[in-house]
Amino acid sequence: MKTYRGYKIKFYARSFDLRLYELSRSFYEELGYPCVRLTDQTADGYFYTMLRDTDCDIAINVDEDCFLADADALRTVVDAVIDGGLANAGCPDGGGNCPRHGNPVVTNPFFNVFNLKLIREKFSADAVRTYDYGADKARLMAEYPKERLETDYSFDNTKYVEPYYRFFLWLAGNFRTLYLASGFHTDGITTQLYAPDGRLLCAHSWFARFYSTPTWIARSFQRAVGIQQDRINALIDEVYAMRGMKRRPETALATMRYTLDKMVRWSIKVPQRVAHWPQKLKKRLSGKDRWSL
Repeated sequence: MKTYRGYKIKFYARSFDLRLYELSRSFYEELGYPCVRLTDQTADGYFYTMLRDTDCDIAINVDEDCFLADADALRTVVDAVIDGGLANAGCPDGGGNCPRHGNPVVTNPFFNVFNLKLIREKFSADAVRTYDYGADKARLMAEYPKERLETDYSFDNTKYVEPYYRFFLWLAGNFRTLYLASGFHTDGITTQLYAPDGRLLCAHSWFARFYSTPTWIARSFQRAVGIQQDRINALIDEVYAMRGMKRRPETALATMRYTLDKMVRWSIKVPQRVAHWPQKLKKRLSGKDRWSL
């Protein structure tokens, strides 16, 4: 297995759309490290899947709608994580230039470099579950890089709490995190993430769930969003041009594979969602659908 500075590296992507995943993967598969597509996993469960993979020391987590703009810039982030003894590098979920205003201690998992070798020294499911963020909040606020607090945020934010918040708060409380600078793309939605030396690292389109969804269905969920395929395709083409690469034409066989895969993904996702309805309803009725920060 190919290593970098003695570390075993893998790329991971939590994926629902095979077409989008393969387009995103095309920007990093050439680096020669294993690429793992994680399907049908929860918003926090796939972190634990990475941690269980003891054949990986450094995990590069890239959403299927996140496109790597500069492979050498990625190397500098990996170097920073290794040299600094850091556990994580990523984009703040609040305070940065992305359409979220959550807790800046958390990094949004559209892109991360995780030092799994280091994280495993303290990790356990119980440690994450019982972590007391309140005990560390003052310290984390004092140590936080103020230059990353550019937009709305709250260290007490509960509105945008996602299942993965517990993991990232525990991670920040027990290890050091590199919070990367970000900016908005000219399309007004895409988040551009930058390496420590200022080079563009990657572009995250957001709204990938609407990439291949008919407009009338998409707008029934988020009226102002509609279909996102044209915007995301334009972003992909832009990154291809930036990298000096050419987008491979889609064959009829590939289209068939994507369609069949989407049918499989939906056949699994719908029962999963329905199975969780009673639990979610119970939490809402009890007023405990958001855990306290």
